[in-house]
This record gives sequence, C-alpha cells and structure tokens, in this order.
Amino acid sequence: MSEPIRNKKLDNMAAPTPQNTPANAAPISSRAQQPGVDSIKEEDLERTAAGLFAANPALVSMMQAKLGSLVGRSSGYIESLPGSVRRRVAGLKGIQKEHSKLEAEFQEEVLQLEKKYFAKFTPLYQSRAKIINGETEPTEEQVTVGEKKDEDDEEDPVPEEEVNKDEGKDVKGIPEFWLSAMKNQISLAEMITDRDEGALKHLTDIRMEYLDRPGFRLIFEFEENEYFTNKAITKSYFYQEENGYGGDFIYDHAEGDKIDWKQGKDLTVRVESKKQRNKNTKQTRVVKKTVPTESFFNFFDPPKPPQDDDDASSDIEERLELDYQLGEDIKEKLIPRAIDWFTGEALQYENLEDFDEGEFEDEDDEDEDDVSDRDEDDESDDEDDGTKPKQEAAECKQS
Repeated sequence: MSEPIRNKKLDNMAAPTPQNTPANAAPISSRAQQPGVDSIKEEDLERTAAGLFAANPALVSMMQAKLGSLVGRSSGYIESLPGSVRRRVAGLKGIQKEHSKLEAEFQEEVLQLEKKYFAKFTPLYQSRAKIINGETEPTEEQVTVGEKKDEDDEEDPVPEEEVNKDEGKDVKGIPEFWLSAMKNQISLAEMITDRDEGALKHLTDIRMEYLDRPGFRLIFEFEENEYFTNKAITKSYFYQEENGYGGDFIYDHAEGDKIDWKQGKDLTVRVESKKQRNKNTKQTRVVKKTVPTESFFNFFDPPKPPQDDDDASSDIEERLELDYQLGEDIKEKLIPRAIDWFTGEALQYENLEDFDEGEFEDEDDEDEDDVSDRDEDDESDDEDDGTKPKQEAAECKQS
C-alpha cells in the first residue's frame, strides 16, 4: 500500500507550548482584545445572544432550517455494519412497511365503523333537537329512563324545598340549552364573552357530518336573531389524503363560513372612541376606530397553515393546534353528550388536572363602559391635518 501524501507545511509547524504561544492572542483589529474569563458574564452573554436573534430573524430561520435538515439523517452506524447484518435490517424494514399498510387499513375501517354508528346516532340527535326547541315532548319511557339513577351515581338528592314547583307551561323547550352546555365545557367557556352570550342564546342545534374526503364539518344552527342573517354557520376540518406514520389521519387545515353580520352587530370587533384636541385652535374632535376583539365567533375564521416564507418565530403552530383541539372537543364531547354538559355531570369525567391553576392569574374585573369612558377622557394634542391615529389591533384568541 502506498504511503499517504504528506503536507510539508504541517511538518514545519510545531505543537503549541507555553514557550512558543503568547499569553494573549494577537488582536483581530487595533481595538480588539481577547476577552478573559472574568470579562464575560453569563447574563451578558444571554442578553447579547437574545438581542442578536431578535434583530436577525433570518438568522433564526436559517439555523432552524439547518437543524431541521439534520433530522432523520443517518449517523453512519447502519452503513458501518457488515453486509449480512445490513441485509437483515432491510428485511425488517420490509416487514415494517407491511405493518404500516395494515395500520392504514385499520384506521380506514375504524372510520367506516364510526360512520356506521353515526348513522344510528343521528335519529337520536334529531329527537334531542326537537325536544330542546319545543317541537315535541319526551315520551314517558324516555323520562322514566332519564330519571333512573345510575349505579355509580353517588350524588345526594336535591332537597324538596329547593325543587322549582313551577310547571313552566309557558316555557318552550329548554331555553339556552346549547349556551349552557358550551359554558360548562372548559375549553369552549374560555372563548365565550359576555357579548357572545346574546347571540349564542339563539342556537337551536349543534351537529356534525363527515365529508366526502377525510374530515368532518361542524354545523351551528341559529334561529332568527338581531346579530347576523346566517341560519347556519359551519366549519370544516380537512385531513391530508395520505395517512401518517402510524396510519393515523393527519390534520391539514380548517375553513369556516363568512358570518353576515347586521349593521353594528359584529361581535368580533369593537369600536373605540377617543377625543383629540387641536393645540392651535383648542377645538376637539372624536375619532372612532374599529379594532379586533376576543369572541367565540372568531372560531369560524381559523388560522391559516404556515407557508415557507412565514416567520419561523410566529405562534401559528400553537394556534393551529388549539383550533383543531376545539373542533375535536365539539365533535367528540359536546355533541354526543350535550345533556351531560348542560347539567354539568360531564365535568366529573374531565381530567381537570390538565388545567393547571398556576397558569392562571386573577384579573381585576373592569366594566367595558368604564374603559370606554376613560378612553373618551384621554385627550392628545394633534394637528388638525386630517390624519387619523394609528390603529392597534387587539389580541385575539382566534384570528
């Protein structure tokens, strides 16, 4: 075997020793100096790094892309195995692919089974809607079965004096049924504002249906109301055509209906008024601006999946995950067991430990009228040149 080619320059280079290495390296520029151990503090380093990344989002994107490209790359271990062992590894991969095909078949059959029983559930949901909306009364058999206590029900009976003796002959159906059920469902309750309740009182039914492609549609039906003209507002969740690693369906995106708000009734925005005074003429004017605000109805305007050129530091992935989870909660929890959410009985089966109280903090209750009054009292000097104040968007749970 021939000898490797030697680098003559390396032969002339001596290993660094205390004798041939200066105490301080040569500065890169006339003002540069090699930092000593005591000259760098950890908090200064973190602050510098944070500032560097904040000022260079492109650098952050480049680093994340570089790290992402390393995921799944071979470490070289498999390639270093003997040929006979690599052949066995390839055989195991073949078996795994057969397993993946069966997993995909399993998920498809589960979906078909869900659809089969959903068709059986549908008449029950229709009967429920008729009773809620006062179109019919429950049968004696249904009432008897409903009043029967379950074996594991340890709830104490309500004292006789606390039971409402009013027959309620003038009451139609079950008023505010869906609003009450939604407010007991924790993830939905967090989205419902006091303003939303006026519109959600008009809900007559919440149902779902499967799409022709992988996915499902949520349908919110309303009676005529003062807020919008829609009789129904829908939101569709779409899965990708190809299954995931374990055969599961992979969420792709959601699409919601446009809400046809009546004049001045849009619950997803609020109007802010502010007085401005001209510093020359001392005349005042009132400037009004419309800004987004929190509302359950933002649910029908779901976040869009990120594109390649989106800022890597955005919270879009978190918002997409939250939006999908809300849809799943409505599909899998609220619709099938609406009466249990209305009565609150479903809460005993919820894992409330998932809602860590440490994540919440008390907020001072503040009347919206007080906020509006305070805004109107704020006066700012402004040249009367026709310019309007810069519009600031309020943070929304859904966008």
